[in-house]
Amino acid sequence: MERSDAEQTRKREDHRSWFERFVEVTHRRVSEPPFFFVCVGIVVVWLASGPLFSTAKSWQVVIHTVSSVLTLLLLVLLQNAARRDAEASQEKLNVLAEALAALMDSRGADDAELHKAASELRDAVGLEARH
Repeated sequence: MERSDAEQTRKREDHRSWFERFVEVTHRRVSEPPFFFVCVGIVVVWLASGPLFSTAKSWQVVIHTVSSVLTLLLLVLLQNAARRDAEASQEKLNVLAEALAALMDSRGADDAELHKAASELRDAVGLEARH
């Protein structure tokens, strides 16, 4: 029996760690409009809380601290997502180059120039070092 695409996708995702799944969900959520409105809400609450502080300096320290911590955490999560996206793209390019080189080899049995081009393609992407 053949599995559905959704089942196969879930099976592939099962090997990811909880952190990788968390990063993916966070990356998706922070790029949607509701996250922007949450940020605006934080600023509005901070503005309204001004009279609760004894000095303007302590009031400003609160928003600086909150924004710095959130920025650092989001930066780390988004960089992780970007790194994984770049690695996935590179792997796809490597697979395409490998397939192209194999096709060139199969057609290059009688054509030395095509066979040489396939070897140069493999050297360029380092396929033989990976396998």
